[in-house]
Amino acid sequence: MAEPDRTPDGRFIVIDGRRWRATDPEIPEEAATRLRGLLMRARRDVGAARRARDSEAEREARARVHTAKVALGERGTPWWEQDSAERRQRWQRGLDTLS
Repeated sequence: MAEPDRTPDGRFIVIDGRRWRATDPEIPEEAATRLRGLLMRARRDVGAARRARDSEAEREARARVHTAKVALGERGTPWWEQDSAERRQRWQRGLDTLS
């Protein structure tokens, strides 16, 4: 799969004409890979919970999706508004919570 287009400032990716906040480029690749894996697992769990009509499991899985997205810098305070220490705390907190 090809890399999506980015805005000139690198803060957003563009998919089908829509802007989405890019992952924080300061996250070490190993941590970013782990977070993406945890995000994908949580997304699969959302689907499984929906198919099972288990609203509690769906809520829990959606909370994990949100936690992973925040840790990646794709939600919450924009990563470009945080200093390096805040950014590191954000992704480490996400890993600690999701692991």
